[in-house]
Amino acid sequence: MVTVQNLTMRYGNRVLFQDINLKLDRHKRYGLIGANGAGKTTFLKILSGQINEYEGEVIIPKQNKVGVLGQNQYAFEDFTIMDAVLYGNKRLYDAIKEKEEIYMTGDFEDDAVNNRLAELETICVEEDPTYEYDVNIAKILENVGIPAEKHNELMSTLDSADKFKVLLAQVLYPKPDVLFLDEPTNNLDIETISWLENELQRHEGTMVVISHDRHFLNAVVTNILDVDYQKIREFTGNYDDWYIAANVMAKQMELDNAKKQKEKEQLEAFVRRFSANASKAKQATSRQKQLDKLQIDEIKPSSRRDPSIVFKAKRTMGDEALNVENVCHAYGDNLVLKDISFKVNPGEKIAIIGGNGVGKTTLIKILMEELKPSCGGTVTWGATIENSYFPQDTADIIEGEGTLYDWLRAFDPKREIAEIRNCLGRMLFNGEQQEKSVVSISGGEKHRMMLSKMMLEGGNFLVLDEPTNHLDLEAIVALGEALHEFEGNVICVSHDRELLDAFATRVIEIREDHSYVDFQGSYEEFAQAKEEGKI
Repeated sequence: MVTVQNLTMRYGNRVLFQDINLKLDRHKRYGLIGANGAGKTTFLKILSGQINEYEGEVIIPKQNKVGVLGQNQYAFEDFTIMDAVLYGNKRLYDAIKEKEEIYMTGDFEDDAVNNRLAELETICVEEDPTYEYDVNIAKILENVGIPAEKHNELMSTLDSADKFKVLLAQVLYPKPDVLFLDEPTNNLDIETISWLENELQRHEGTMVVISHDRHFLNAVVTNILDVDYQKIREFTGNYDDWYIAANVMAKQMELDNAKKQKEKEQLEAFVRRFSANASKAKQATSRQKQLDKLQIDEIKPSSRRDPSIVFKAKRTMGDEALNVENVCHAYGDNLVLKDISFKVNPGEKIAIIGGNGVGKTTLIKILMEELKPSCGGTVTWGATIENSYFPQDTADIIEGEGTLYDWLRAFDPKREIAEIRNCLGRMLFNGEQQEKSVVSISGGEKHRMMLSKMMLEGGNFLVLDEPTNHLDLEAIVALGEALHEFEGNVICVSHDRELLDAFATRVIEIREDHSYVDFQGSYEEFAQAKEEGKI
C-alpha cells in the first residue's frame, strides 16, 4: 500500500538515509525505531506528505485514506471536542457542517439549494452509512478517557494531555487504510495504552508507528523498520524479535570479519615468505590472487549508544525510610488525594500508577515537600535518608546561560572535574557536547542531564516522576537496569510497563474514586492479579 523508491534525505552535508527501497504491505504494522536524531520522525513525515523536499519517490494509491496523528495540540481550540474528532473525516465534517448551515439559513424554495442538500446527503451516506458518527465518536472519546459530559465543550477547556487524546481519537475514528502514528502513547495512562493496543491490533490496513514504549511495540507491531547505518532495514517480528536478530547479525558479522582477517594475515605471510622463492612463486601468485579477492566488510558503528546509568548511594540508610500517614490534598473544591497511607521499608522499590489526574504527581510533590497536603496528613523521612528527585518537568529546573558542565558543577563546586565530566559521558554527552549551552538542549537531553545530576548526588532514596518521557528505548532499558541494581529505595511514577517490570517490588495504584491499592509484588504479578479480578 506504500511504496518507497530510491529515497535519500539530506540536511546540508549530513545524510540521514539514502537509497531506501521499501514496500509496506496491507495487514502489516511497522514499528519505526532508531536512536534519537537518526531520522525516524523525518521518515514518517516524508511518508505522510508533511515533508516534500527529498530525493526519490513515495507512492500511496489515491484511493487509500491516510491518517496522520496530529502533533499540534492547539490546532482546534475553537472546535467542540466532538467536532475536533469528526474533523478526522474532513469530507464528512464539511458535508455535515454545510447541511447544518443550509437548514438554518437556506431557501428551500430554491431548486439549487435542494439539489445541494441531496448532494451533501449522498456524501454523508457514503462516509457514514449507518448515520452513527456521533455514537462512534462518543465511544472512542470515552475509551481514551474523555467523559460524555465534556464532548460538546470546546477543545480550549482541556489540558494538553487531554487535547492529545482527542487528536488520537481524531485519527482513529475514520479507520484509515494507511495510518501514521508518532508516539501515540504519550500522555496516556496504562489502561488507555492497553485499549489502544487492542484497537491497533485490529487495524486492517498499513500502519507505521514510532514509540519508545517497548511493551507497546511488542504488543502491536508485526514488523520493524530500523533506521541505522543511513539505511532503513526491515525485520519480521516485534521489537524483541528485532533485538535478538540484530544482535545475532552484528555478532555474525564480527565473527566473519575476524575469520577473514585471520585468513588475510595468513595469505599475506605466505606471499611475503615465498614470493622470492622460484619453486614457490606459482603458489605465492595464487595466494596473492586470493588475497586480492578477499574483502573484509567494515563493521559500521551503530548510531545507537547505550547510556551507562549507575546509582550508588553515598550513605547507608538505617531502619526507617519513609512513612506517609493520611495524606489528603485538594485544589480548591477538587479533591485529589484522600487518606493515602503507606510505610516504605529500606530496600523497597515502589511503582506508583493510576489514570491521568488521579494525583500521582501531587503525591510526589508532597513527598518532596514542594506541596503541603492541603487537608491533612504527614510525611516523615527516616533520619538517614538522603533523597534524590527527578521531577516530571525538567524544563524549569535545567535552565541558565552556562554549559552543561557548569550547570552540574553548580550543585557541588568542590566535586572533582573528572567525576563531573565522566558522569556526563555516561549519559552520552561527549567532550564537545559538554560545552553546549543549557538553553540549547532538547527535552531528551534535559532528562539525561537530570539523571547525571542524580548519579552525582548519590542519594539512597530515589524519587522519579515520569522519567521516561523523551528518552529513547536504549536509555529506558538502561534506566530500568540501573533501578533494578540500585541497593537503596525507589519510588517511581511511570506508564512504561517495561520500566515497571524491571525494578518494582511493590505497586501502589491510585484510583479515580480516591481509593488505592497497595500490592506487594512485581508489576507483572500486579497486572496478573488485576486481570484475574483479585484486586
